[in-house]
Amino acid sequence: MTAFSIVLLAMIAAFLGMRLYSVLGKRTGHEQEPVLPRERTAASPVRLDETDGSQAPAPASADTAGLVYEPAAEAGLRQLLATDRNFDAGRFMEGAEAAYRMILEAYWKGDRDTLRDLCDDDSYEAFADAITARDARGETLDNRLMVVDSAKITAVELNSSEARITVRYRADISAVTRDADGKLIAGSMSDATQTDDLWTFRRKIGSNDPNWVLDEAESA
Repeated sequence: MTAFSIVLLAMIAAFLGMRLYSVLGKRTGHEQEPVLPRERTAASPVRLDETDGSQAPAPASADTAGLVYEPAAEAGLRQLLATDRNFDAGRFMEGAEAAYRMILEAYWKGDRDTLRDLCDDDSYEAFADAITARDARGETLDNRLMVVDSAKITAVELNSSEARITVRYRADISAVTRDADGKLIAGSMSDATQTDDLWTFRRKIGSNDPNWVLDEAESA
């Protein structure tokens, strides 16, 4: 079992003990366009200035009032923009938020097909193992993502063949665990738990496939 799987399973255990499984953050098995959701937004992509390919423009959708990234990620975003002329930070973030919701809901419902589509092998196996264990106990999750308070890119890493983007999600989730008879085991639908998670998505640079997949996740 990979280190990521161990971390994720440990977090799930904590969640079942009444501490909301923040599967969305650091490497809990948890931003932004990643994974995602297959760039479905219509936002126009950011492109380098044709007159000066050495200087990438500031990341899209970034303004002084509401950045889609944290200051520490700006250098990495500029490097990514210089490498991938079609990358758009705002569009990525929209996809990342959609992916966040889709992955969480798929895990809660035990939807392996959706998880297989949005996660890499290690992340998928960790979720699948957790679902199998939950099913063996006869438990079900009645969780709801109430609101995503914020989602921002915190880090961007590039190597010769791959780009990795980490997104910090702060959200409110109502979580309830029931047994095989539908009896409440833990949680409450009346109280939402605040989560602070970091999810890292990856994609091959230059790939014809525009999709990002969940690589790692954990609670901040």
